[in-house]
Amino acid sequence: MECWGRKKEKQKEKEKKWFLENGSIFLQQLIADCNGVSNPIRIFSSDQISKATDHFDPKFYLHDIPEAFTWYKAVIEGRSYAIKKFTDKWHQIHPVAPYNDTVLSSRVSNYSGFLQLMGCCLDFPCPVLVFENLEYRFLNVRGSVGCEDAPLLPWNVRLKIAKAVARAIAYLHTAFPRIIIHRNINPSNVLLDKNGMAKLTGFSKAVTLPEGKTWTEEEHVFGTYGYMDPIYLSTDRLTEYSDVFSFGILMLVLLVGKPAYWDESDGGILYPEILLLDYVKNLQERGEPIEFGGGSNQMRPGQMNMFLDLALRCCEERNEDRPKMISVAKEIKLIETMII
Repeated sequence: MECWGRKKEKQKEKEKKWFLENGSIFLQQLIADCNGVSNPIRIFSSDQISKATDHFDPKFYLHDIPEAFTWYKAVIEGRSYAIKKFTDKWHQIHPVAPYNDTVLSSRVSNYSGFLQLMGCCLDFPCPVLVFENLEYRFLNVRGSVGCEDAPLLPWNVRLKIAKAVARAIAYLHTAFPRIIIHRNINPSNVLLDKNGMAKLTGFSKAVTLPEGKTWTEEEHVFGTYGYMDPIYLSTDRLTEYSDVFSFGILMLVLLVGKPAYWDESDGGILYPEILLLDYVKNLQERGEPIEFGGGSNQMRPGQMNMFLDLALRCCEERNEDRPKMISVAKEIKLIETMII
């Protein structure tokens, strides 16, 4: 009993140390990013998190990004939550990422287009984030839900997803004195509730530009293969148009029902050889029709062709040829109203 008591006491000492370390870093990040202005969030204890997930047992698993983080479902005090736990490896490589995710998720939680952050736990080596859980499902690489070969969502639902995500990104770019660049727009950061409403999440590598600036040079380029802005890749210069490019790829994924890249030899996506953007452009250059995803009864050729044109404009080679996200969001809303 004495040995067990000493172990428990040592564990509590560790948790206290982690709390102080995480709390100080979190406060510094909060002040640096938004001058101390943010939505209030709840601080959960390690006992609450561990009990709710049975010490992060796989049976509570929701979703994961290998080597980065894992999502768990949990019930705390009778309320359902989605818990995001970063891996130790990810935290070591990107030490500021969890704090960035916490601060920015808190900052945008008052807007309906984002997954709402309810709180965090600072009693672990790396902060654990606690989000609302409203029976959300994550989009897969083809812009649907479930396994990768699951049927595509109805076109009107896909269009609604694009509209919601576009509005959320436009909010990041325009709602604050300093532009926020998400930097990792892709299906794994989009969730869908049971009513088909989409939410954007995943701010661990987002960047807040200096006030009055429209770009910054990043020492380490970050993003998801197939979605990364080629200008950003070649120059290290990050702008809001990098998000525009990534969103354009997401639009193509939703429209065509193919992943952003794949290996033609065996149909897999582990060894990327063909980019969806190149595939679509090559078809256009050869004058061949582009096959839109979905059943024949879902086809809205007029809407889909306008959607395709907008997606390709988002993916133009030069920033000055790409529209701003606020214009993209308005165009998608207009496309949605057309019965063609």
